[in-house]
Amino acid sequence: MMEPKYKRVVLKLSGEALSGNNGFGIDPETMKGIAKEIKEVHRLGVQISIVVGGGNIWRGKTGEEMGMERAQADYMGMLATIMNALGLQDVLENIGVPTRVQTSVEMRQIAEPYIRRRAERHLEKGRVVIFAGGTGNPYFSTDTTASLRAAEIEADVILMAKNGVDGVYSDDPRKNDAAVKYDKLSHLEVISNNLQVMDTTASSLSMDNNIPLVVFNLNEEGNIRRVILGEDIGTTIEG
Repeated sequence: MMEPKYKRVVLKLSGEALSGNNGFGIDPETMKGIAKEIKEVHRLGVQISIVVGGGNIWRGKTGEEMGMERAQADYMGMLATIMNALGLQDVLENIGVPTRVQTSVEMRQIAEPYIRRRAERHLEKGRVVIFAGGTGNPYFSTDTTASLRAAEIEADVILMAKNGVDGVYSDDPRKNDAAVKYDKLSHLEVISNNLQVMDTTASSLSMDNNIPLVVFNLNEEGNIRRVILGEDIGTTIEG
């Protein structure tokens, strides 16, 4: 068995990644495919935590455009992430992967509240921990949640799984054929060049806590395993 490069990871999944080609909601086959890849990595003995977005159900910016108060719209987005987390938990447990959902918004009937030391204990016992509810505060993205949780649990890396994009480019490669792909970047370069890998708060938090980030294409089967085994795919951001 190959030795994983990373022992404890935060996998950042966007809500859109769970919707497949539908663009909205949860696509069952897409969810099952992601769960199977997570199971493969889990078998390697890697401690896996997941931060899931909610954009496939609700976006705070949408509410803002409707004239909704930003904080209220963001709270709705937090609830969307919890729905995604519960769905992912069910699919993982159906294929034999022990899982816990922890939420920043307290919902004791359906999930544990987020407690750092309890999350670390779950990871040590071989359970996949899904962090839902964002940071629990409006005005912060789930990218920031990923950086924050990675710092708190001392993760080796954040794995930024993108929907159909195989790394970081100078421009959107789906709109600009001349866009150049970067193999390696520093967090400062991401911020100063406004490359929009993560929001600025998340990038600054990752930089300040020296947390590496690997951006890769989720849609290519086996990529989660390849990244964790240390294959040189996607874009690595560190330093």
